[in-house]
Amino acid sequence: MTHPALSTPLTERLGCTYPILQTAMGWVATPKLVAATCNAGGFGFLAGAVIPAEQIEEEILKVKALTDKPFGLNLHMFLPGADHMLDMAIKHGLRAVSYSRSPSAALVSKLKDAGLVCIPTVGAVKHAVAAVKMGADMVTVQGGEGGGHTGSVPTSLLVPQVLDAVKVPVVAAGGFRDGRGLVAALAYGAAGIAMGTRFLMTSDSPVPRATLERYLTSEVTNIIVSTRVDGAPMRMILNETLGRLEQAGPLSRLITALKSGLAFRKHAGLGIVEMLKSALANARANKLTLTETMMAANSPMLIQRSMVEGHPSEGVLPSGQVAGLIRDLPSAAEVIDSIIAQAEARLAALNPGARAVAAAQ
Repeated sequence: MTHPALSTPLTERLGCTYPILQTAMGWVATPKLVAATCNAGGFGFLAGAVIPAEQIEEEILKVKALTDKPFGLNLHMFLPGADHMLDMAIKHGLRAVSYSRSPSAALVSKLKDAGLVCIPTVGAVKHAVAAVKMGADMVTVQGGEGGGHTGSVPTSLLVPQVLDAVKVPVVAAGGFRDGRGLVAALAYGAAGIAMGTRFLMTSDSPVPRATLERYLTSEVTNIIVSTRVDGAPMRMILNETLGRLEQAGPLSRLITALKSGLAFRKHAGLGIVEMLKSALANARANKLTLTETMMAANSPMLIQRSMVEGHPSEGVLPSGQVAGLIRDLPSAAEVIDSIIAQAEARLAALNPGARAVAAAQ
């Protein structure tokens, strides 16, 4: 029987067995990984941000063919086709939607009215407060240790601040990989943990082996934060491409951005006008400068080069610092089973009196 402390508002609202979320890493959170997570008792988010809108129903159905458990969809609300993608999430009865701080209150209301749980990911207290005012049902709070776009405040400081500032369940993200971390998050008052890198580094991950080897051999100290990919702070493993971008001048970075923008337009099936509208919407929603807007397409295409095509030296490698502590590639089920076993052991050790009473009964 699962320890009662592991039944939280997260498990109640999302219908999963354990308070563990698998985050929607672009190109990584595929139907196979999402289903594997859900079948093991966690809750997975499908990475809709890199899926063309006309393909989203097909991808949702792939997940449903692999699991009968509830799952969610993540996407950028400013992308063309976002309304269609959300309609598909509603049509197919998904349990939750995750997003950044870009949607409107009306859109959040539409999702809530349809019964979907709204879970934005934030990296600052003010963004958590704003998201809750807009109607978020819970918030995932990522500390600076987390992979991809991230803030500067460590999880251990940020999560307690957000817990004091909002009245909805909080999910802790950034630096989690085991049962000790889960118990620590619960002790803070969080409703569970969200992990990306730990699920990326599993046998259920679609990431090619050559790229996974870079993760397996990374160190905590070479997983850095840089603004040179798309203008926003992003945590990645320092590799050849990131090293070049760190040294490149403004013109070189602009040329790279233009190439990425054209490649992303082709991938997403966007016309020039649609791409410009999407870029402007992203700029407004996230208060980006013109240069940052131009650079925004770098991330998905450079990530695709490493995560899909298997060329880790030619793309970028988003990663939480926790990758520097991971040296194996178990299945998603083995990861979750290990976390829960360790969490239950730690909870028992924290309350030896209850353990003695249970043993005597």
